[in-house]
Amino acid sequence: MKAKGVHSTLDRIHHWWAQQGQPQRFFLAYAALMMLSLFTAIAGSWYFLAAIPAACIIVYLTIVDVRAVFTLLLICIPLSTELQLPNGLGLDLPTEPLMVGLMLVSVLLLVRQGLSIDKRPLLHPITLLLSLHIGWIAISAFLSHQPVVSFKFLAGKLWYIAPFYFLAIRMLKTEQDLKRFFWSVFAPLIVTILIVTARHATQGFTFAEIHWVLTPFYRNHVSYAAIIVLFTPFVWFMRQWYPKGSLARWAITLSLPVLLIAIQLSYTRAAYVAVVAAIGAYYILRWRLTKWVLALAVAGSIAGLVYMINDNRYLDYAPNYETTVTHKDFNNLIQATYELEDISTMERLYRWVAGFNMSAAEPLFGFGPGNFYFFYKSYTVTSFTTYVSDNPERSGIHNYYLMTLVEQGIPGLLLFLILIFYALVRGEAIYANARTKRDKQIAMMAMLCIIIISVMQLINDLIETDKVGPFFFMSLAILVNLDLKHRRRLQEEQGI
Repeated sequence: MKAKGVHSTLDRIHHWWAQQGQPQRFFLAYAALMMLSLFTAIAGSWYFLAAIPAACIIVYLTIVDVRAVFTLLLICIPLSTELQLPNGLGLDLPTEPLMVGLMLVSVLLLVRQGLSIDKRPLLHPITLLLSLHIGWIAISAFLSHQPVVSFKFLAGKLWYIAPFYFLAIRMLKTEQDLKRFFWSVFAPLIVTILIVTARHATQGFTFAEIHWVLTPFYRNHVSYAAIIVLFTPFVWFMRQWYPKGSLARWAITLSLPVLLIAIQLSYTRAAYVAVVAAIGAYYILRWRLTKWVLALAVAGSIAGLVYMINDNRYLDYAPNYETTVTHKDFNNLIQATYELEDISTMERLYRWVAGFNMSAAEPLFGFGPGNFYFFYKSYTVTSFTTYVSDNPERSGIHNYYLMTLVEQGIPGLLLFLILIFYALVRGEAIYANARTKRDKQIAMMAMLCIIIISVMQLINDLIETDKVGPFFFMSLAILVNLDLKHRRRLQEEQGI
C-alpha cells in the first residue's frame, strides 16, 4: 500500500510537470537550483556555491548572445572588487571569471568559423605586433627563473587580450556599438565616483583617508584616478554625439565637472600629469607631430639614462633615510616630491635602480614575466633604502616599461614600445584621413586613452589591472576597426 501511494504521488508530480510550459519548467528548475545552491553553501560554509545560479545564467547568455555577456563585463569593470587569496594572490570579482569565460568563447568562435573568419583584423599590423608581444612573453616565460609564476602571468595576459582585443574587434564595430560601450562603463563609473566622493566628504576630503573611502571598488587611489582620467576623452567626445538639449547630452555634460573634481580629490600625481599630457597630445596628434615627439622622447630617455649612469651620478639622488618619510598632507607630499623626500617616490628609485641592475644581468630574456619581486632585493643599492623597502605588500617596480625590460628583456620592451608607437602613428594617419567628424573623434579618443595609460605607466604598473588594461586593448581594437573601415572605403572608391 505504501509503495502504491508513492507511485501515485510520483505520477501526479509527473502529470503536473508535463502540463507546465517550457518557460515554467525553466523557472522552476532554476529556482530549485538556486535553493539547493544556497542551502549547500550555508550548510557546508562553501559560500562560493551560492554563485552557481548566476554562473548558469551567464553561461546561458553566452550561448544565446555573447554580446550581452561582453556588455555585462564592461558594466562590472568600475564595480569590481579584489578578493585576496592565499600566497599573496588576488582575484578581481566578477570581472576576471567573466574574462576567462569570454576568452574560451573567443577560442570557440575562432574554431567554429575556421577558414571562413574575416582575416583582415588578424592580419592588421597592430594585431601582428600584439601577437609578437604575446609570443615573446611566452618565450620569456618558458626561459623564466620561475616558470610557474611566468606562465600564470601569461595566462592572465591572454584573458585580458582575448575579450578586450580580439572579441572587442567584433563587438565595437559600429557607432551604436561604441555608444553601448560608453554607457556600459559610464553609468557604473559615475555611481562609484558619487559613492566615493560622498564617503570622502564625511572625512573632510583629506588625503590621509583617500584609501579607505575607495573600498570596495578600487584597490588604491591610483587605479581610481586612472580609470577616470583614461575615460575622460570618451566622455568629452561622446557628449557631441547627442543633440543639444537632449537628456543624454545634459547628463554627459554635467558629468565632466564631476570627473575633474574626482581627479583632483584622488590626490594622484600621475593623473594630474596625464591630464596635462592628454591636452598637449591632442594638439600634437592634430598637427601630425607624433613621430617627432616620439623620437624626441626616446632620444631624451636615452640621454637621461646615459647621464645618470656616467660616473654613477644616480648615487647623488640617494635619499636621506631619516627625512624621507610618509606624508599625510598632500601639500607636504608635493613639496617632498621635488625635494626628493617623499617615501613613495624614493622607494620607486630604490626599485628602479635594482631593475636596471637586473636588466644588466639578464638583458635578452629577462628574469621571466611576473618575477621582479622574487629577485630584486639582491640587486638593490643600500643607499636608496627607505622605511618601506621591506615591501610586505609584495608590490612591483612601479614603472611598466622598466618592469617589461627586467622581466622580458630588451626584445620584450622594444616590442611593447613598437606596438604603442605604431598604434599612435597609424592612429594619427587615420585621424588625418578621416572623412567625417565622427570618425576623427573615434580615432582621437582611442589615441588619447592609449597616451594617458602610457603616461601613467611611467610610475605605475597598470595594464594587468582590470580598471585600466581593458581600455588599452579596446582602444587598439577601435583603431583597427576604424583603419579597416577606411581601407574598405578607399577600395570602393578605387573600384577594387
